[in-house]
Amino acid sequence: MYELIEKYDLNGNFRWISTNMDRMKNGELYRYVADTKGAFVQPALYEAFGLTVIEAMTSGLPTFATCNGGPAEIIVHGKSGFHIDPYEGDKAAQLVVDFFEKCMLDPTHWETISKGGLERIQEKYTWKIYSKKLLTLAGVYGFSKYTSKPDKSKANHTIEMLSEIGFSKLVESVPITAEE
Repeated sequence: MYELIEKYDLNGNFRWISTNMDRMKNGELYRYVADTKGAFVQPALYEAFGLTVIEAMTSGLPTFATCNGGPAEIIVHGKSGFHIDPYEGDKAAQLVVDFFEKCMLDPTHWETISKGGLERIQEKYTWKIYSKKLLTLAGVYGFSKYTSKPDKSKANHTIEMLSEIGFSKLVESVPITAEE
């Protein structure tokens, strides 16, 4: 990356975000990059969920992220961001170049992808949506506890079997009390 930055005279056009950076500073950095019509690129080999992707999109940044893992679900390719394959660096780089070239030809393109990302976040990834899903799941679980009596016979059978296997010798070694 450093060689490419030098080769194409891109010094001052990149901001590296540290993994241990303060979240408030990340938000300010995302906002700064968005204000200067930049983009967020997350080329991880795999990303389980993609919180940084959501943070960047929430800031209005056109986002390029790995197609492996959570970002594949978060981003709608070409509408709210772009999927990149980190194993195909040339294609990923070309996708970023194509985006910025299109932005130079059509100044509304950056805004279109930015708004698409913001809309996607509002559709799927707000605290309100998360809270509602969590409360719904909690309600379903809580309600089912009161409306049905779970079949504990299988669990009891398993416990008895494990006890018999693991503790039978131990049980035999316990002396019987005088009352029995």
